[in-house]
Amino acid sequence: MPLVFACIAPHGHLIPPLSSKADLRRFRVTREAMRRLARDIAAVRPQTIVVATPHNLRLLGTIGVVTAANSSGALVSGAHGFALTRLARGRRRVQLHARCDVPFAKTLLATAAARGLPVVGANYGTADGPVSDMPMDWGALVPLWFFLKETKLSARVVLVTPSRELPLRQNVQFGEVLAGVAERDHRRIVFVASADHAHAHKKSGPYGFSAAAGEYDAAMVRAITGGRLDAVLRLGPRLIERAKPDSLWQVAMLAGIVERLGLRGELYSYEVPAYYGMICAAYKGEGS
Repeated sequence: MPLVFACIAPHGHLIPPLSSKADLRRFRVTREAMRRLARDIAAVRPQTIVVATPHNLRLLGTIGVVTAANSSGALVSGAHGFALTRLARGRRRVQLHARCDVPFAKTLLATAAARGLPVVGANYGTADGPVSDMPMDWGALVPLWFFLKETKLSARVVLVTPSRELPLRQNVQFGEVLAGVAERDHRRIVFVASADHAHAHKKSGPYGFSAAAGEYDAAMVRAITGGRLDAVLRLGPRLIERAKPDSLWQVAMLAGIVERLGLRGELYSYEVPAYYGMICAAYKGEGS
């Protein structure tokens, strides 16, 4: 069965219900679009959701495929990123535990390796069982909170991590491999490119301001609305460095999927509620 749905989804830690009323209003457009994506995903009844996240294992020159049996994590109000549940006492928090689709992950790993791609499998804790539990980063937790927790889906997950040191084309090829593995599988598979875009929109942000941030995000929006996602693969390295995105490499994987399966994209939202740009976009097959 071919991969049945794909999307670009943000992972800003203020999207889930952790925030002040002011922040809830500030992220309203993105939150509503995330809930629309969640409804779309629930409608296709996926058995496995593959998330490409930039905030899990950062493996130099290597694409990672998590082969752990589980993944768990929490987000805490007032903290950015991953926080252990035991640190969350007295604060609002969202937490998630997911079972992983180990057979699919291992097939994906073996197929990518056979294609000559630089991939490695990664487990955490024990070889199997409940203690085989990869920490869930916010790049996975935020979209999965909407796609699993809010919809009460029981789908399993697979976490993959792109590499920024590899030529973009190898991340694209990994997406093509993933689509091929899904085509030969009996499960309904969804792919999520977890991605916040340029991080240099605000002088007050950690990366300062650069006009390149607006240029990068505008190119990403044009690529989605124009049906040419592969156009972002031709962005210049200087623009990318100045814009400070963390989306290009996951979107490259999605471009490989789109190229192989002929999916068409639809932009649900774009906004810059913080120092980084946020996009929600859906990719569906013809007739979906």
